[in-house]
Amino acid sequence: MKFVDVNPFFYPHHGGIETRMHDTARLLAARGHDVTVLTGRLPDTAEEEMTEFGYRVVRLESRFINIYNPPFISSKGVLEALESMDADAVNYNYRWAPSYNKDLERYDGYKVFTYHNMWGEGTGITGKVSEINDNGFRKTLDTFDHIVCVSDYVRNDLVRRGLPAERMTTIPTCLDLPPEKDVPEGDFILSLGRLVKTKGLDSLIEAMRDVDCRLIMCGKGPEAKNLEKQVRKLGLEDKVEFRGYVSEEEKDSLMRSCRLFAMPSLFESFGLAALEVLGYGRPLVYGNVNGLPDTVGDGGIPVTPGDPKSIADGINRLLGDNALRAELAGNARKQAERYTWDRYIPEYERILSAGKGE
Repeated sequence: MKFVDVNPFFYPHHGGIETRMHDTARLLAARGHDVTVLTGRLPDTAEEEMTEFGYRVVRLESRFINIYNPPFISSKGVLEALESMDADAVNYNYRWAPSYNKDLERYDGYKVFTYHNMWGEGTGITGKVSEINDNGFRKTLDTFDHIVCVSDYVRNDLVRRGLPAERMTTIPTCLDLPPEKDVPEGDFILSLGRLVKTKGLDSLIEAMRDVDCRLIMCGKGPEAKNLEKQVRKLGLEDKVEFRGYVSEEEKDSLMRSCRLFAMPSLFESFGLAALEVLGYGRPLVYGNVNGLPDTVGDGGIPVTPGDPKSIADGINRLLGDNALRAELAGNARKQAERYTWDRYIPEYERILSAGKGE
């Protein structure tokens, strides 16, 4: 069968959506399907290419406005490209690109939408803009034949907003588990992900005033300068280290050797970074919000997001109890083993195949 996966961004832009697209595309191609990723054309990328994983990438002429990360994007000819591909099923992944939304709404073939984030996700003005955007996208969403949700929390939230439960299926984002290695535990706490307000990182930094351990923060984002300023203001330069973007090799090393992973998010539909560190058998201190508790399971300690004292208490509890830390580390790997594509790709394939002959 012929499947097209649509998103304004794809590799070399790396994020949770792009990683999921790559994984599902390569796995569906390996199962004998003709798979194409339709995306915007980033600078210095080819208009079309066949990847070594057996799926094709088609990149449309695009304009970018760098007012946020990722930038606002507008691409030409989305509908025309889709109609020319004559796919048995189209999957779409995004809600913040009008040029894509408009053309996907008009596309009359069988189509699926994958819901990756919370409705109205964000804080302050970002949350208000997100709410307005999602309310406006509702008309487009209603034209899709099926909705795939990355967590049960997302699915239940959409049901509360009036979408029919029978049109939705939960298929979490999955990862290949890293090989197990006997690596000595390091002397640091790890935080890794985009530096945005919804991750609750300002509260984590505040909590570090009462924690006797180093914190290594990896990632980039619009909050980077504010967080660095906060560290200087609190005099925590010797305790909090910003690494910025790290290579896959360094990320692997940090995840294997961290004492624990801190993820006190304010919003988290699923928690891909949490799943990654679970796969390395490292315990978490995490925000007790949205879909994150289901993802982490017994692999960590929940804390109140936005509450530095709760975060510090959770971290100190794990740091001060070697037996508990070892127990949760064992639970973490077992929890990650629940999220394998071998378990979920057949269901995703079934949903996409439902459109054949329509």
